[in-house]
Parts: sequence; structure tokens; C-alpha cells
Amino acid sequence: MNQGAPRPALKVLLAGPRGFCAGVDRAIKIVEQALDRWGAPVYVRHEIVHNRFVVEGLQAKGAVFVEELDEIPDDGQPVVFSAHGVPKSVPAAAEARQMLFLDATCPLVSKVHREAERHHAGGSHILLVGHAGHPEVIGTMGQLPEGSVTLVEDAEAAATVQPPEGPLAYATQTTLSIDDTTEVLDVLRARFPHLSAPVKEDICYATTNRQAAVKAIAERCELIVVVGAPNSSNSVRLREVAEKAGCPRAVLIQRGRDFDPSLADGLSTIGITAGASAPEVLVEEVIARLRERFDVVTEDVTVAEERIVFNLPRPLRAPAPTAAE
Repeated sequence: MNQGAPRPALKVLLAGPRGFCAGVDRAIKIVEQALDRWGAPVYVRHEIVHNRFVVEGLQAKGAVFVEELDEIPDDGQPVVFSAHGVPKSVPAAAEARQMLFLDATCPLVSKVHREAERHHAGGSHILLVGHAGHPEVIGTMGQLPEGSVTLVEDAEAAATVQPPEGPLAYATQTTLSIDDTTEVLDVLRARFPHLSAPVKEDICYATTNRQAAVKAIAERCELIVVVGAPNSSNSVRLREVAEKAGCPRAVLIQRGRDFDPSLADGLSTIGITAGASAPEVLVEEVIARLRERFDVVTEDVTVAEERIVFNLPRPLRAPAPTAAE
């Protein structure tokens, strides 16, 4: 671009809410406060949230990320379980080794776990709507004995799934596309009219709000940029929702340095949002990249206010031991 030429105008619609949800904020604080209280290292099983910027920031402070507990030495330092939740076998293994562990599972994921347990205790087989291999799905299935849960990934699977005879109930991953999940559940309810539902729907408020915000700007935008990780389910869903809601193109990027601002050449209006595990600083990076090339005017489009805050685990709420203790 000719440096002397005036920069073309570009309107940027900022979808709100976007970025960190209460569960992600809580999980990160758990690791940070554990480091403050017990010092480094604090071990974290799996990425605390699906965002490399966040993970690398915590590593720099002394967090050590592992995939399994057997990678952790018996040094008395705490281990944190990620926001996505873990199978029951994981805290059981930690207790067997007398490890100090802090559970950063999002309370809304824990709600899904308790609902699944309640339906199982009542004699129902669970149909879990979610994505195979996602840590949240692994954690939810791991709350119940093997064979108690059947995973249903999409409407096509819902049309052919053959659960065991007897009562059925469903649960869902918290970060799914609302529209896609409705489609899956419509198929399941048509096939299994007595399918029991959760007391409250499982898709969380943050997922719902971020998708609603994207829908609110999609038809006004020629491009929507979703800031988030490729392994972040809610971020991937935001990109899909943007295109289904009428935006001609949506891209998923991890941060500003990964963004090619020339994608907006010739466009008049684009949108930006961020997945629930992406900090606002990464959105600001994208805007800064755009300002290098365009005369940017931003507009906030907010569909909901979020004021939810979750308590930290009890060990972090107790007074820290003094040196004399």
C-alpha cells in the first residue's frame, strides 16, 4: 500500500459479549492464585483453557502443563484440573497419590456432570450430544460407568443411534452451536418421545450470548474475524454461526499477528468477536493490525450484559498458612 495515500475507511463491528466467560476467568485465577500461594511449579492437567496465549502466559509464571498425572513428580506441589472437566478416575488417582489438587472445572460443566449422574441413578441411559475427543465430552462420559453414555455427534448420528432399551435422557456439551444442537435434539425427540431433558439446558450462557452477538452483526458484515484457538469448540462454532447467519466469510485466527489485514481490502464493514477463552488483548491486536492499513471506526454491538462470577475452590478461599505454620 502507498504510504502517502489516504487509508480506506473500514467500519469494525465489535460483537458483545465476546472473550472471557466466568468459567475461564475462574480457571485462570485458580492457577495464578495457586502460584501465589504455593509457588512454582503448579502443575496443570491439560490446557487450563484452549488458548496458547493464556497457556504461555501461565507457563512464564511457573505453571507446568501435563496431559496425565503420571507426568507429575511426588513433590507436594498442587495440580489443577482444567476448566473442561475430568473423568472421575482423575481425582481418584490424585487422591490415591495424596496429591493436593484444585478442580478448575467450570461450574456449568459440573452441572452437566451432576445432571447425568441424576438421570443415571434414575435408571436412564444417557445420550450425550457433543464432539468425540473433546476434553469436556471425555470428562462428562467419565462421570458414569462405561456403557452408560452414548455419544451423538450430529443429526445424522441422531437418526441412526441405537441406545439400549429402557428410559433415556440427554445431556449436551456446553459449547455447541445452539442451532445445530436444536436440530439434533429434534431428531432424537421424534425418535424417542419420552426422552428426558436436563432441568436447565446444558449449553452455557456464554456460548448462547456469543452466538447471539455474532448473529446480530452477521448480515451487516462482509467478513467476520473470530479470535480463538482451532481446538476451542466455542470459537469454531462462532465461525460456523457467522457464515450460517448471513456473513459471506468468517475466519478463525489465534491472535493479531496471525491476521492478514489485506483480507479486508475492498470491504466496508467487518465484524470481530472472540471465543470464551480468548482475552480481549488479542482482539485489540487485530484492531491494531487493521489500523495499519485502514481508517478504522469501531462500533460496539452488545446483545447481553454478563455479570456472572464463580467462587474459587475452598482451598483458595481459606487463609494462606503463615511461615510459622
